[in-house]
Amino acid sequence: MTILVTGGRGKIARAVSAGLTAAGLDVCVASREPADLPGAIALDPTDPVSLAAALKDVSQLFLYADPSSATSYAEAAEAAGVKQVVLLSSLSSHADNGKAAADPHAQTERAFATASYATTFLQPGTFMTNAIYWSYAVRATGQIRLPYLDAEEAPIHEQDIADVAVQVLLDGPGAEHDGKHYPMTGPESMTRRHQIELITELTGVPIEAVDLTPDQARVEMASTMRNPAQFESLMSYWASRIGSPHPIEPTVELLTAHPGRTFRTWLADHPGLF
Repeated sequence: MTILVTGGRGKIARAVSAGLTAAGLDVCVASREPADLPGAIALDPTDPVSLAAALKDVSQLFLYADPSSATSYAEAAEAAGVKQVVLLSSLSSHADNGKAAADPHAQTERAFATASYATTFLQPGTFMTNAIYWSYAVRATGQIRLPYLDAEEAPIHEQDIADVAVQVLLDGPGAEHDGKHYPMTGPESMTRRHQIELITELTGVPIEAVDLTPDQARVEMASTMRNPAQFESLMSYWASRIGSPHPIEPTVELLTAHPGRTFRTWLADHPGLF
């Protein structure tokens, strides 16, 4: 039987696929746009025929959270006899800010809540890969413009997320992971202001950190968020984290037997980005 990895163009999916392949498992990668992914298949989750074809003979599924296709995936996986789904969700799905129920990741999780197959929910917080988007602004303007620069977060390396996903899939259905929600963070709490300082320290690139007001952020950033309510929830969350160190979740170390990778490590893993 085959493990299907969706979202094949994403960094996490690529790392999951590589880890499973290295372990000797039969892996199929799917993407809406598979042209530059050797061996990948095209998958349109809005097309029942495409979904059924992709899930044929698939025993396990790694899936990105998307409320627009969650029900289709959940039902198609049931019909295809899939035994295990590992869903990449988000820590925001159960954030303690009074708005978690409306979060799109929470909506996706609910679509899989009553499935007969084993489901594991991976819930990482802030991604270190957010710095990739910062690099575009740095190269264009020399600035990083964000609200709540002093909010604490514990960003996580994409390889750590992939390592956890690989371990859950290797253990397979019937293991301790069935029905589990795994909150995930990096190994250290830090402000985004400190992350920017580390970028300058390690790369030598001078960066002006601009702390936007909430109103400025709504003008400059809201257009990049597909869900205005999600953006407001995120703003509320950032405000709540000023002066409050982010709790560190031990999931990466417990499931992979190695400590989480630091932001310094992430920068070393992405040379020349800035």
